[in-house]
Amino acid sequence: MTHLGLFSVIGPDAEKFLQGQISCDMRDISNGFSRLASHNNVKGSMISLSRVIPAEGGFWLRTNRQILSNALTALNKYMMFSKADGKDISDTVVGLGIQGSDAASALAALGNELPAEADQFVTLDGGVLVKVAGERYELWLEQAQAEAALEQLLKSGSLTGSESWLLSEIQQGIPSLTPDTLETFIPQMTNLQAFEGVSFRKGCYTGQEIITRLQHRGKLKRPMFRLSVQADTAPAAGTVLATAARASVGNVVCSAPSGDGEYQLLAVMLKDVFDDASQSLHLETQEGPQLERLDLPYTLDPELFEAKR
Repeated sequence: MTHLGLFSVIGPDAEKFLQGQISCDMRDISNGFSRLASHNNVKGSMISLSRVIPAEGGFWLRTNRQILSNALTALNKYMMFSKADGKDISDTVVGLGIQGSDAASALAALGNELPAEADQFVTLDGGVLVKVAGERYELWLEQAQAEAALEQLLKSGSLTGSESWLLSEIQQGIPSLTPDTLETFIPQMTNLQAFEGVSFRKGCYTGQEIITRLQHRGKLKRPMFRLSVQADTAPAAGTVLATAARASVGNVVCSAPSGDGEYQLLAVMLKDVFDDASQSLHLETQEGPQLERLDLPYTLDPELFEAKR
């Protein structure tokens, strides 16, 4: 998974510090679950999106490499007041994504205990194994162990590139942020609450007031949906979506090739437009390639789309 990297947050105050900064409940990690989480600005918009993984003495945060430096810098601004230290470890810890119907048996051949359900993890010597949505696992290991694991895994599987993993993430409705979409979305716009990536039961964290207000008092007009399109190149993050009547109804979050010139993508867009199948959706302009609506593998809470009193 060369498109992903890791930075560590290590120290006696690591959990307390992250609990006050990112959107997930860090207590879930102590209970055996890895969580997606956003770090937000004071207006509730996402500065970064990571998967939080346990590590010796603290935590690893798995993040898109394109935004990792910005993500670490943003957290380090506040970390100086805590007994914790943030460091980019992408050059020493390697991520392998294992997916498919034989993923579990391939990993079992390594002699590893396997997590039982999505988002559960088991710690390994030099790393951690996380079960993620679908028949998929993320295996993060120090480089020497990762090379040995890959050699063993290739006896029963084949090696693909990061685009294959990104496609599987899109098929599971899991967002990824890039430099073009930083500070563009609040967490619920990327459906992060569907993965318990946003906690409404823990205390304060940066941007929490805006995020909680939408959940309990507001109405979400632009959630994230899955689409496909025939195109010459991958739709770039931030690309506008249009209808015949409106020049802008949403924006691409991420995309990946799915074969034969087709791309699947996630986009934050107006819910009423997505729900109205009579309105054709187009990429970039009203004359651009037509998009096909696809289902998400999970259901969003209908109360999010209702006006509260």
